[in-house]
Amino acid sequence: MTTGKWGDLPTRIMSAIVMLGIGAGAILTGGLAYVGLITLVVAGMTWELSRMIVPDKPWLASVVAILAGVVLFAGVVTGDDLPLLAALVPGLVGAAFAHKDRLIFALYASLITLSGFGLLLLFAAQGVFLVVWLICVVVATDVAGYFAGKAIGGKKFWPSISPKKTWAGTIAGWIAAAVVGAAMGGDELAIISAFMSFASQLGDIAESAIKRRCGVKDSSNLIPGHGGLLDRFDGLIAANLVVLIALLTLGL
Repeated sequence: MTTGKWGDLPTRIMSAIVMLGIGAGAILTGGLAYVGLITLVVAGMTWELSRMIVPDKPWLASVVAILAGVVLFAGVVTGDDLPLLAALVPGLVGAAFAHKDRLIFALYASLITLSGFGLLLLFAAQGVFLVVWLICVVVATDVAGYFAGKAIGGKKFWPSISPKKTWAGTIAGWIAAAVVGAAMGGDELAIISAFMSFASQLGDIAESAIKRRCGVKDSSNLIPGHGGLLDRFDGLIAANLVVLIALLTLGL
């Protein structure tokens, strides 16, 4: 039995295998399977955000989750730019009923929904490649950061917000991401992947700050060993923005 600082490793690995299997199946199948998975994840993350910031209104979490899913699916059905503005709706509705941190709710919920649109856009633009690259970079960042942080330890990256994140793990994440980028597309992708890695880490820190502000350890307990969907995909939200910028400016 694994104990000590590696005690959660078996559970994390099993959950990761299941998530990768579901994700790979949806990506390879495409179509409604991919859209459905992205919609469920976006709705789930919005639900968790509401449960953290407005814990005394559990009904609100369901409302904003449904709104996020409807907005995302509407973007697929209509195929125009109107849903990009509609992405603000779940956050604004949630913020209207929040007692505090209304701006945080509105901004973060909007980023979650926009990230969902981004994942759909990446798939529509170049199919499997960009989505797989994004996921591989984020996974490599997380895995390298986890093992380097546990094995090496050392100075903390931002102890007041994320007390477990170390500089060793942070730098290891950058290196792992660059290696993934180089393997998948050469020097240009290696550089962009390193920026994606850093964005992913900042996304993780931002979510950690929200959790500390709300007094919770995990966004939920939906994923054994990982916490909630936000705990697992917070970095993906930020890294996705870097990919979209690179897509629009560099024509990847």
